Amino acid sequence: MFVNNVHTYAQCAMCRTSVESDLNNGGSIGKELNTGILYLMAIPYILLMSGAYVFFKKPIDAKVKAWKEKHFPSKQPS
Repeated sequence: MFVNNVHTYAQCAMCRTSVESDLNNGGSIGKELNTGILYLMAIPYILLMSGAYVFFKKPIDAKVKAWKEKHFPSKQPS
């Protein structure tokens, strides 16, 4: 998605007509509409990544701790 820089036009007919007429009159609502769409698209991904981090943090930390103990055992006092 980020590599392919193709302009897409995926707006409803009413939105597209409204934005085109605003742009023809010198407005900037099209840029603001695209920013809003990107904001709404990013929120679910941020929530999913946060949930995955919380869900998988403890098991990953336990595996890392077990690996460290196996490969780098702590020195026991004599």
